[in-house]
Amino acid sequence: MLIDLANPSRFLAFTQRALPWLAAATALAFAAAVALALNAPDDYQQGATVKIMFLHVPSAWLAMGIWALMSIAALGTLVWRHPLADVAAQAAAPIGAALTFLCLVTGSLWGRPMWGTYWVWDARLTSVLVLFLMYLGVIALYRAAEDPGRGARAAAILTLVGAVNLPIIKFSVDWWNTLHQPASVIRLAGSAIDRSILIPLLVMALAFFLLFAALHLAAMRNEILRRRVRAMLMLKARRG
Repeated sequence: MLIDLANPSRFLAFTQRALPWLAAATALAFAAAVALALNAPDDYQQGATVKIMFLHVPSAWLAMGIWALMSIAALGTLVWRHPLADVAAQAAAPIGAALTFLCLVTGSLWGRPMWGTYWVWDARLTSVLVLFLMYLGVIALYRAAEDPGRGARAAAILTLVGAVNLPIIKFSVDWWNTLHQPASVIRLAGSAIDRSILIPLLVMALAFFLLFAALHLAAMRNEILRRRVRAMLMLKARRG
């Protein structure tokens, strides 16, 4: 199945079938997540501001997950020459940048009542800001290169170099003394979050993941079609 999808034409046919189902699943997941989030209790210390978590945490998870996906795609571009690897990375970058920006904004809004400031230059916040800037760098490389192949290779190299930042983001709260709280959802000792908040959070994370999947497939489809139109125009210009 995955080998078949390496063919752009078969991938386009797959997206045409899958996107309506993904869109419907995304809408249902968000409806359930919002309903659960609105009915979730306030925290005894943070009050209603704890509900910023339902946007902040899923966007943070996806910000890192999308870069990891792009890193795999970068290997596909540089090593395996997969025909859709570059398309996958290019389509994912703007979505990852948007979610990283959402993570930074919601984190600042959450930090103001908790820490007394919107921003501190601690390890977790700074490394996520670096991730956002790297997303912008990858997008700029794709758009600035006159030769798509050269731009794809440059973006793939930057993506692999930037992957070093992912463990820094993940373990920064353990390696350094930061204001940001340590991991509380995924821990060896079990989640430190009460089920009344954990369940809405996980449902919201699922909704975010389905949204990314739908947007990513749609963006890949558009990029494949755009490249086909570009190839046709170049062929026409050579003949004309």
